[in-house]
Amino acid sequence: MEISLSGKNILLTGTSRGIGAGIAKQLIASGSKVALHYNQNSEAAHQLQKSLGAKAHLFQADLSKALEVNRLFNEVEQKFGEIHGLVNNAGIAISSPIESNDVQWIDDWLKTIDINLNAAALLCKKSVQHFLDKGIAGRIVNISSRAAFRGDTSDYMAYAASKSGMLALTRTLAKAYGKKGIVAFSIAPGFTKTDMAQQFMDQYGEEYAKNDIALAELTLPENIAPMVVMLLSGLADHATGTSIDMNAGSYFH
Repeated sequence: MEISLSGKNILLTGTSRGIGAGIAKQLIASGSKVALHYNQNSEAAHQLQKSLGAKAHLFQADLSKALEVNRLFNEVEQKFGEIHGLVNNAGIAISSPIESNDVQWIDDWLKTIDINLNAAALLCKKSVQHFLDKGIAGRIVNISSRAAFRGDTSDYMAYAASKSGMLALTRTLAKAYGKKGIVAFSIAPGFTKTDMAQQFMDQYGEEYAKNDIALAELTLPENIAPMVVMLLSGLADHATGTSIDMNAGSYFH
């Protein structure tokens, strides 16, 4: 079965590399128009946009700042007119040992929550309002993490907490707006071969990650992207509120 997103406009955060770039490629291949968000990695974002063609449009914003999150959505809305789907993929994972001084530790915590959860929540809020105003059967996909269910190492407590918050956000949206035609899903990857995960693997070793999974190889961004397309297509609307594990068999809930 070939899934088409032709005629759909999708806002996707965190696209300059990793999972976001993989999702962007699959969305374009499925026929949608995509708002590619990035923050600092302008060169990689522009290279991606160039490779994807005319249906890919770049938007810059620092998601740690609420005003920029608000500006991002407004600019995409103005450019596209209608937004049919939101994918909250952008995220950070800061190693913050509990032995750190209190000021540094709470700074790391707050920055992680701002980007991973608060920005996603604000974009969900604005998307829901947009869907309701336009009469759109909108779809939201939040990229959470295996860590939301089983926790993480002590130096990534903020990351685990932020991703757990995304689950509650997703489920609340699903319960509150399903009868309005709006659905929401979360995807919970485990270790995925990306630059962000590389920091962890540099610290603990790739074999540490591989020993934790059921499959022979770590998950790649292109393994996750097709699921995002299916959830945005409308074929899985009756699974609204669901969190889908994509962690190479390393954790089941």
